[in-house]
This record gives sequence, structure tokens and C-alpha cells, in this order.
Amino acid sequence: MGSSPQTSGKAGTRKIPRKRARLLYEHRISLYSLIVALPGIVVSGILIWLQPWSLESKVELSLAELFVWWLLSLALHEQTVRPLQTLANVVAALREEDYSFRARGANPDDALGELSLEVNGLADLLADQRIRAIEATALLRRVVEEIDAPLFAFDPDGVLQLVNPAGEKLLQQAAVRLLGRTAGEIGLADCLSATNEALVALPPNTSSARWLVRQSKFREKGVPHTLVVLSDVSRALREEERNAWQRLIRVLGHELNNSLAPIKSIAGSLGSRLAETQLDPEQRRDFERGLAIIEERTASLNRFLQAYRQLAQMPPPVIRKVALLPIVERVVFLETRVVVLSRGPDVTLMVDSDQIEQMLINLVRNAVEAALEPRSGGASSTNSETGPDRSEPQVTLSWALEDHSVEITIDDNGLGLLNPSNAFVPFYTTKPAGSGIGLALSRQIVEAHGGSIELSNLNGKRGCRVRVVLPLS
Repeated sequence: MGSSPQTSGKAGTRKIPRKRARLLYEHRISLYSLIVALPGIVVSGILIWLQPWSLESKVELSLAELFVWWLLSLALHEQTVRPLQTLANVVAALREEDYSFRARGANPDDALGELSLEVNGLADLLADQRIRAIEATALLRRVVEEIDAPLFAFDPDGVLQLVNPAGEKLLQQAAVRLLGRTAGEIGLADCLSATNEALVALPPNTSSARWLVRQSKFREKGVPHTLVVLSDVSRALREEERNAWQRLIRVLGHELNNSLAPIKSIAGSLGSRLAETQLDPEQRRDFERGLAIIEERTASLNRFLQAYRQLAQMPPPVIRKVALLPIVERVVFLETRVVVLSRGPDVTLMVDSDQIEQMLINLVRNAVEAALEPRSGGASSTNSETGPDRSEPQVTLSWALEDHSVEITIDDNGLGLLNPSNAFVPFYTTKPAGSGIGLALSRQIVEAHGGSIELSNLNGKRGCRVRVVLPLS
């Protein structure tokens, strides 16, 4: 005896009932049509054989009757099954997202025609929705491409699935090299793990660029994804920092000036009255020396404050069309300690020439002083990494055209910077007689023109590089 199919589980063994074999739908239609016509065929056959005809005639008529019976059954089968097959093909095409098929000859007055019209209507609706979805997807893709903020989409495993051109520019890699890599591999692990609207530094472990992280969740094919949008808030933070410094400088300048002016005046008056006093020569020299120091330090402090007031009183740029080459030539001509090499194409900018010239003077002066610094003690100096350094001081100023901007680069072969991130902080300086406002003032000028400035040590060799990007218009 054969065994029946069973399923096992905690509740025991349960028999699965067998399905009864059924004829196909089209076979049932043919069978029913034959059964319906069978009584008429039987009656007509009996009548034929009751007639006093020859046997040959009776057989021929019976065969003709059976042939007509078969033709009518075939026609009924065709009229019933063919429209259903057409509708099945249309539905199959819809499932495959092919909306070009339609049921033909649909008559709204019968049930099958009504079904055909409904299927056609569904196909039209799906075709319209598909067109709308394609247009919406194209619009979304265009918006993502045009948005200035870097945008990234990660799957649950932290693998990058989407990046826009701003993100490619931030990471300095093409999308084909970024997609399929994890957030840690492309340097965005902090962005993915940070809380919403947190501040992160990119590249990591630096404070040169601060980015606001916005995260949101979405699903694609039922799988949760994380959308990360970055907003560069470095300039806004620097603007707030600069405003704070300007307010502090104004307050300090006002209060100190109110005190320095009378101190200097009183010191001068006391110095002029020393001749009228009865003091021995040694005491007189002591008083004169002390008053001179007070007057000298007062004047020095006043000059110190006047230098810092430039940060608080920088006027807005007066934009006009100027050529870059004459500005560079004037800047290079002013520097006599080191021969500054300059090269670049003819470029015309919409800038404030006075402010740009002052900015280049500050940067070139810093580069020259950095290049001269290791050699201040003699003809040669010693580098702890490379040994004795006998190279001549070198400063190079070059510029090149980009898409919609000009990039100015100033390189020197000095010792470089120990902490480049603090270089633009007002009051911060590594020079004994430095004021700490040259780079801060330069960045203020560059950002007032809609540009950017970066300071970094040269990779693989001594020296520092200042990179200034200014828009052409």
C-alpha cells in the first residue's frame, strides 16, 4: 500500500488531502458544448436512421451531423477561450511593466467586453503612473545633482548607495569609486554615527572645515536606509567668531585708548618738569628712564591696538573689473628680501584690487619670513629630519584657471607649521614681533569676495602652501 503525504510538527502528524484532478478550463468548455448539443444530435440521428434511405446516405448524413457538431463546439471554444487568453496576455504584460498591450474589440454591452474595458483602463492608469514616476525620479535625480550640499545614502550595513556631485567633490573621488564602499572606508564614519544636527570636522581630526550633519530615514524596497546631508557651517562659524573678536576689539580699544592718552600726556608733562625739580643726576636719570619707558610702551600699545582695529573696521569690497597680473607684479616688486617667482595666465577678476593686493602682500610676506627663518642663524641650518639644509630661500606665487574661479598658490620652503589649524585665529602668532592679524585679515578679505583660503604643510617635503580660490565673477 502507498503512503499518503504527511506533515510533522509539535501537534503530531497530519494528513494532507489530495487534490482531485480537474479538467482544464478550455477542455471543460468543449465538453459542456458537446453535452449541450448531444440531445439534438441523438434525436436527429434517430430520425435519420428511421428514414427509408439507403445505408450509405444515412452514414453520410450522420457523419455530416457529427462534423457540424464538432465545428460548433470548436467555434464555441474559440469564442470563449481566445478573449480570456488575450486578457491573460495583457495582465502578464502589465506584470512585466509593459503597458503597450490592450484587449481589442471590447464591447461595453456584454460582461466579457466590460472586463476587457476594465483591464484596458487599468493598463492606461498604470502607464500614466509609470510616466509620472519616471518624471518624478528624473526630477529628484536632477535636484540631487544640482544641490550644493553633499548628500549620501547608506544601507543598513553602512554601505554607500547614493552620492551627489557635491559629495564627490567633498571626497574628491568619482561616484563609481565610492559606491559600494562603507562609511569608514570613505571617511564618513563620524557622519553616520553622529546624532542629528551634530557638528563634525571633515577631514577627521581637523578643525578647518565644520559640517552640520542632518540624518533621516527612508525605505527602498522595504529595506531601511539612512540619508545624510552635510551643510558647511565653517564660514558662518568664522563669521560669528569674527564678529565676537570685532566686538571685543572695539570694547578694548575704546577703554584702553581712554587710559593710554592721559598716561602718555602725563608722562610727557612729568618729563618736561624734571628740569625744574631739585634732584641729583642719578635720580633724574632714573625718572627720565622710567618716564621714557612709560611713554614708549604707551605708544607701542597704541600701535598694537590700531593694528587690531583693522579687523573691526574692514570696509566692504568695492568690486570692479581688474587684471590679476599687474597686482601680482606690484606685490612681487615690493618684496626685496627674496626673489619671488610668479607665473600664471592672463586673468581678469571682479574684485577690490586694493584689498586683494593687501591680502597678497600679507601672504607673500609671511611666506618670505617662513623661508628665511631657518637661515637666520647663519648660512646653513639643520633640519632634524633631513639633516643640514643648505638650500636657498624660495617662494613661488602661481595661479591657474578652474571652471569658474582662479586658484592662487603661494609655496615656500620654510620649516612649515606645527599647528596649521590655529593659523587663522586672531592674536595667534609664532613670530616674536608678529601681531597675529595678517592671516585673519587675509581670510576676511577672501571670504568677503566669496572665495576660500587654505593653509597646509607640503606633503613629502619642507615648506608650507597657501591656496586661495577666488570666483571669476
